[in-house]
Formats: sequence, structure tokens, C-alpha cells
Amino acid sequence: TRPRQASVAAKVFIQRDYTNGTMCQFQTKFPSELESRIDKQQFEETLRMLNNLYAEAEKLGGQSYVEGCLACLTAYTIFLCMETHYEKVLKKIAKYIQEQNDKIYAPRGLLLTDPIERGLRVVEITIFEDRSTGSGR
Repeated sequence: TRPRQASVAAKVFIQRDYTNGTMCQFQTKFPSELESRIDKQQFEETLRMLNNLYAEAEKLGGQSYVEGCLACLTAYTIFLCMETHYEKVLKKIAKYIQEQNDKIYAPRGLLLTDPIERGLRVVEITIFEDRSTGSGR
């Protein structure tokens, strides 16, 4: 059997929200293009979780201070063998997006693209048009 074929029907871009400064946050306004595909509450929950994770990544605390001090003391070579707090949270975000795609978005013909792949400017959501139902093959 042939795998299901799907073509891109549209793309939706969720823009950054700069109302609270330059911290990486995305708008949670529900795009009308997704109305027939996903529940508004589910979409908003995904965006809220992403925003919380980015806030966690940018939070300054004792760990960030120690990382900065170690970086200065080692001429930044420490980062060759150590992940920063920010990098760890970015991995957590990538894992979260993959889980959301697998469990929620892909079954509905949608695909979230990790914002890091778009320079943290937008959350891109691809809407697929399922061809397998039309041809009967």
C-alpha cells in the first residue's frame, strides 16, 4: 500500500507578542483558519505552554549567573562540554512540540514548526489537505 499523501493547503503564522517587551512570547489569539481543525482551548493551551517554556528559558537566576562566571573564567570553552540552561529548555520545547504534533496536531492534518527554525519570529502551523480521501486509491 502507498503511504497517505497530503499536500499543503495553507500556512498560519502566530506572531510574536511584544506587548510585554522583547521577551520571547507568542500571541494566543485563535486563528480562524484552524476553526474546523482544532479546538480553540487546545490551541490556546499549546501556546500558553510554549510561552511558559520560553519564559523559563529566559529567566535569570543563580544558575545563569554561575554559567556566566564559568564562561568568563574559561574563555567560554566551558560551553564545549556543558549545555546552558537556555539550551536545555530549547530541547524541552522541541520535545514538547514533537509530542503535540504526534498526539494532537498531526491527527488533525496540522503540523507545528518549532519557532527556533523560524528565528523565534513566529510559530508556523501548516495545514494539510488530505488527498487520500478524494481519489479512493
